[in-house]
Amino acid sequence: MAKRIFITGGAGCLGTSIIDKYLPLGHHIFVLDNFATGKKQNLPEHDSLKITEGSVADAELVTRLIKEFAPDLIINSAAAYKDPQNWQEDAETNVVGAINVAKACLENGVNKLINFQTALCYGRPEKTPIPITAATKPFTSYGISKTAGEQFLLNSGLNVISLRLANICGPRLAIGPIPTFYTRLQQNKNCFCSDSIRDFLDMDDFLDILDIAINKEIPTGIYNVSTGAGSSIKDVFDQVVAHLGINAPEVPIVPVGADDVREVVLDPSHTEKVFSWKAKLNFEQTIKRQLQWYDKYGVTDIFSHLAAPAK
Repeated sequence: MAKRIFITGGAGCLGTSIIDKYLPLGHHIFVLDNFATGKKQNLPEHDSLKITEGSVADAELVTRLIKEFAPDLIINSAAAYKDPQNWQEDAETNVVGAINVAKACLENGVNKLINFQTALCYGRPEKTPIPITAATKPFTSYGISKTAGEQFLLNSGLNVISLRLANICGPRLAIGPIPTFYTRLQQNKNCFCSDSIRDFLDMDDFLDILDIAINKEIPTGIYNVSTGAGSSIKDVFDQVVAHLGINAPEVPIVPVGADDVREVVLDPSHTEKVFSWKAKLNFEQTIKRQLQWYDKYGVTDIFSHLAAPAK
């Protein structure tokens, strides 16, 4: 059955992949995006896709659009992270925006909301893989604001499924070490690896769990979305070097910065049980598929939620 899906931040990596999957299936989709990091040209022209440029921080706009479109569910993918020092923008998008979306849902009878949350909500975890019972201890503007927004949503009275996400790899990925290494190594530029460990999830595995969240009755709550396996940034570097078939120089491994976390690996066991889902693709397959996409389409942007290193 065709659904009406409203996506905030729909022009980003996750949003556009969702659109790529669901438009051909006959669903109707509405995108609200300010195009700070997402790109309008990544959105296709389609009779069943409506696009409005604007901010989730604009309460009147959010309420009007949701009322007019009358969605069956909301996917809250909007996130400000472009400038780690712009606390105001982070708060307006990630906190006020979440509140505006929740209130618009309540006013217009939209009960189901799927929220995308950063794994940085856990801050520096006491153990890994990180269970969903771990305390949230964010310490960056991005992490703090996304966590505050998530709490407003979870306590709104809506059916909120908040997916705390691993590093998702797929079309148009524009953040993190993979596009950075791919671009710099092709340009014969030096690289460095932070002494950190992350979990990487393929877009197809993410879309599989999203499909379950959209189409089945999932209880309100938080859910870690991950393979549960960690890989070092040096592992990523080695995968890129092997893919490019180059003789890369010895790469320095540096301690993580004050605004970063050494190890972020999520424990998906609760999610696997509730969703009857498990990631199918491993680290090597995920990175290979990402690099093959860059081979075909290139890297257009590289963003980071971290502050630039001091010179």
